[in-house]
Amino acid sequence: MRLATVAIAALSVLASAGAASAQSRDPDQRPERGRSTQDQQEENGGRTRAPRIAPLRSVANAGPCPFVKILYDAARFVELEGGRAASANVGYTGEIEGVSAGCSYQSDEPITVQMNVLFNLGRGPQAQGDQRTYRYWIAVTERNEAVLAKEYFDLPVNFEGATTASVTEEQSILIPRATAETSGGNFEVLIGFDVTPEMAEFNRTGSRFRMTAGQATATPPAQ
Repeated sequence: MRLATVAIAALSVLASAGAASAQSRDPDQRPERGRSTQDQQEENGGRTRAPRIAPLRSVANAGPCPFVKILYDAARFVELEGGRAASANVGYTGEIEGVSAGCSYQSDEPITVQMNVLFNLGRGPQAQGDQRTYRYWIAVTERNEAVLAKEYFDLPVNFEGATTASVTEEQSILIPRATAETSGGNFEVLIGFDVTPEMAEFNRTGSRFRMTAGQATATPPAQ
């Protein structure tokens, strides 16, 4: 488990206006919506699924916490040799399996958001070596609007001869508020891999490979 802290200190947002004066309103710069726990339950036909990560301890705040979501287009990382979608062409893979989050703020204090992010990572037949440094980002946005700040992080992984690995990252971010009336509900926190446009399109179509893609499966003994 790795621990990192980032202070996103360039934000000054008025809740009543719901806007940051220094940010563009070009629709092309608006982030796509991510997947919340409720979204994932709806995708499963309303069935409740056991949480992948234990929830963080809740704290009594001056208002609601920001929404924390995984961006669907960047939730998976799949390297494909030659760009051909076949299990034999898979290199390194990754998936952000889940996130738990909590926040704290009182009076006119900044909002501190704590997150545990679970990554499942894998090596396909085209992966070279046991070590790979993945890259992911955390962005703070106005809810359904422009990106206010974005920070990138490296995730070094040593598979140690295995084909899969799981890593939990602890992250803490700081969101300043313009006034004591600025609620955490005005913000979203989005998480995703640093992916290429081709990877994003692959994710957008719903295509995927398991972390063990291309690995030989043992044949059960004859009875």
